[in-house]
Amino acid sequence: MPDTILLTGGAGFIGSHICVELAKAGHRPVVLDNLCNSKPSVMERVGRIIGRPVDFVQGDIRDGDVLRRTLRDFKVRSVIHLAGLKAVGESVSMPLAYYDNNVVGTLRLLEAMEACDVRSIVFSSSATVYGVPKQLPLDESHPLSTTNPYGQTKLVIEGILRDLRQASDRWHICLLRYFNPVGAHESGTIGEDPHGMPNNLMPFVLKVAAGRATELSVWGGDYPTPDGTGVRDYIHVVDLAIGHVRAMERLDTIGCEAINLGTGRGTSVLELVKAFERVNGVRVPFVMKDRRTGDVASCFADPSLAHTRLGWKTERSIDDMCRDAWRWQQFAVAQGL
Repeated sequence: MPDTILLTGGAGFIGSHICVELAKAGHRPVVLDNLCNSKPSVMERVGRIIGRPVDFVQGDIRDGDVLRRTLRDFKVRSVIHLAGLKAVGESVSMPLAYYDNNVVGTLRLLEAMEACDVRSIVFSSSATVYGVPKQLPLDESHPLSTTNPYGQTKLVIEGILRDLRQASDRWHICLLRYFNPVGAHESGTIGEDPHGMPNNLMPFVLKVAAGRATELSVWGGDYPTPDGTGVRDYIHVVDLAIGHVRAMERLDTIGCEAINLGTGRGTSVLELVKAFERVNGVRVPFVMKDRRTGDVASCFADPSLAHTRLGWKTERSIDDMCRDAWRWQQFAVAQGL
């Protein structure tokens, strides 16, 4: 029998792809989103992909009444919690907004879940909780620390969830720490669509490739890496979405566990740019800039626990990520999105 899954922040980049994969796996996704960083048309496009309208509630996770009503009306069995502000730089200048939205919002969500007897949750955490890597690849036993308020909110929430499980073994919690999601759905009709200036590499690459910006800024060319540019673990957003579905389906076997979602391979900024140019036949002019404060040289996952515990591993390559992202960009331009 299909489960009804509440997706907080489900209209965003990652959430919309999880929505598709939940439906493909036979589940019923219900999306709650305040649309602060997404658009209503995303849900229409997701509906076209899955062949039916998506149950959508416009609301804020800090609104306990909306949460309780949604959980009860839709008879929700589990929650995948993605709602949160996520721009690292913005978190430094607006820490109170990040603690209010991310931490207070999570508290309201957990209170509503407890009131409605829903005690299964997959939490969207982040590799930022590892801070500056002490060794690579990063596995789940790596010491935890953060370098910015955004990462700190993720770390605080992980602590809250562990305490909740410690207090009651009725809770089943998976903390998914993921690395750098890129790409788009193979249809090209949903993808990363940040409001304002992008904070991540791929949206900048897409802007330059589409002629919406003149050149890509590459922050730092003097890192101790093969080509001097930063190395990251880029993961296709569809692989990431499937990882959430696998975690949700296995929550009954999990108490409270942190699991990495990544490829286990590092790719430098310039390697990604060159792959994008080669795969799509377009130029991406770039200029080297000074390092940004807080950036690390290399960061990539040890994803072996995800394979052991969730039966999950990535299937899509850097070329797939570049091809699908460009297909999405061309669709977005054609549609005036």
